Amino acid sequence: MHSKLANDVNKAGLVGDNKMARISTSFLGIFLLVLLCCYASNMVQATAYAAYKDPKRPIGARIKDLMKRMTLEEKIGQMVQIERVNATAQIMKQFYIGSVLSGGGSVPAPKASPRQWIDTVNKIQNGALATRLGIPMIYGIDAVHGHNNVYNATIFPHNVGLGVTRQKIGIATAREVRATGIPYAFAPCIAVCRDPRWGRCYESYSEDPKIVQMMTEIISGLQGDLPDKSWLGRPYIGGKDKVAACAKHYVGDGGTVKGINENDTIVSQHELYSIHMPAYYNSIIRGVSTIMASYSSFNGITSPPHSNYTYSIQASILAGVDMVMGPYNVTEFVDDLTNLINKNFIPLSRIDDAVRRILRVKFSMGLFENPLADNSLADMLGAQEHREIAREAVRKSLVLLKNGKSAYTGPIVPLPKKVPKILVAGTNADNLGYQCGGWTIEWQGLSGNNLTSGTTILKAIKDTVDPSTQVVYNENPDTAFITSNDYAYAIVVVGEQPYAETNGDNLNLTLPAPGPDTIKNVCSHIKCVVVVISGRPLVIEPYLESMDALVAAWLPGTEGQGVADVLFGDYGFTGKLARTWFKRVDQLPMNVGDAHYDPLFPFGFGLTTQPIKQM
Repeated sequence: MHSKLANDVNKAGLVGDNKMARISTSFLGIFLLVLLCCYASNMVQATAYAAYKDPKRPIGARIKDLMKRMTLEEKIGQMVQIERVNATAQIMKQFYIGSVLSGGGSVPAPKASPRQWIDTVNKIQNGALATRLGIPMIYGIDAVHGHNNVYNATIFPHNVGLGVTRQKIGIATAREVRATGIPYAFAPCIAVCRDPRWGRCYESYSEDPKIVQMMTEIISGLQGDLPDKSWLGRPYIGGKDKVAACAKHYVGDGGTVKGINENDTIVSQHELYSIHMPAYYNSIIRGVSTIMASYSSFNGITSPPHSNYTYSIQASILAGVDMVMGPYNVTEFVDDLTNLINKNFIPLSRIDDAVRRILRVKFSMGLFENPLADNSLADMLGAQEHREIAREAVRKSLVLLKNGKSAYTGPIVPLPKKVPKILVAGTNADNLGYQCGGWTIEWQGLSGNNLTSGTTILKAIKDTVDPSTQVVYNENPDTAFITSNDYAYAIVVVGEQPYAETNGDNLNLTLPAPGPDTIKNVCSHIKCVVVVISGRPLVIEPYLESMDALVAAWLPGTEGQGVADVLFGDYGFTGKLARTWFKRVDQLPMNVGDAHYDPLFPFGFGLTTQPIKQM
């Protein structure tokens, strides 16, 4: 090819005079020499040993080698996390994007299979690998009570109801997240909810920081146990069936005034460090890979969203935020951060500090060696063993608050399985969406039974009672319907509809209609057990006297069979309140240890029953 090109040019030169031909030939020789040198240089660079690609080298050495090769643009790109819908191959390559996420309800297709998820993740990953240095992106998702964005996944109880099964839940969640090719879960939420009016209170384990500290054990389930003490405080992900975890939201998000989401937490330094901070110490010691910052303020004023974006970038990065979730506008953050660096408002050393930590997580989880997902764990999604763990978690989360109207009448629970006829009522008895709550398939959750696979409480009751027992369901029966039938007893399942974040902020916390009327109509005529499905305590005192028994079932998830297991005595009630059940909203905030503490049911309360064998 080179020879032909030279001959063609030489012939062209002969059309003029010999001098012109000699100049053309000389120029061509120089051009070819430069071209060959560049080609050879690129070949050497492409085939040269790169320490950052060598898995035998220490992580620190790999990071150092990669960092010295990176341009400012490539470093800034690592600090950006964008939404799946914007993560085209072109965007990934142009901006060197470091991370991609699926927000609540963001899926490759309705009811997407593990294979569809894997293909989506790998397609985006190939865009990242096509960049000059081939730095893999890390894909994250809100797996806050199981792999809750994904159809057919096991949906565990929300944190408000979780008990001693926490590590097993972490292990199962990690497997199901990896089943879809995703290596990073935005969990656990270690907020300490101090006011149930907050719309995210169900994401909190307790009002008691000691319980929240204990619950950080789920990190070991998600990421794996640390190999030895030398790993304390360092990011660790223990294999391809584990995920990077994320403790959130730093710090004080559960202490805002009146529980208003993303608002101001007004507390003393002592309260901040003794109530809201301790679980972060535990998370870091356990090797949590990432920590997510909160939108709330600490003894300050929260600015309207996006009111001073450039300053927010400057303040956040200088405060230690390494990666910014800017889902839908890539250029704004990149341009503003670049300008802040170029104008010396943010030193390059701070950028290096951020990128170094991001790369450490990616190296620690083996992302450079295995950037592409495979379908080896696809069968783990919704696996029966995981559903059994969830069912166990439901059983242990239930709190029996009342059992019998008086000592004279005696307890009503456990319920007999073999009776002629029972009534099941209430809006939440046969609604899987209500049972799961927010952050399920969609960000705000859904209503109905077609959102995913699972067992409603009504179905669980039917599957548990004796085959001869007739189960009659009426969502909101009137008095005539109730009195015209001879029911042995009734199970009334009422509570909240799904919500998430600000949409769940609620200043009155009343039991949603028609719950109060259903309780009144049913419980005034039949022995009744009321099961409350909710993400927090609600105003229940006005109806308490009419109930024979009351159960707090929280948001149990897809495995409603766990509720029936305990109602009918296959297992005993063991759950204790991890948060105070107030009498009236005007008492709030009210937490255990407060001077004005006067609850309907105190922190730690819970009646117990023994399992019974029914023929």
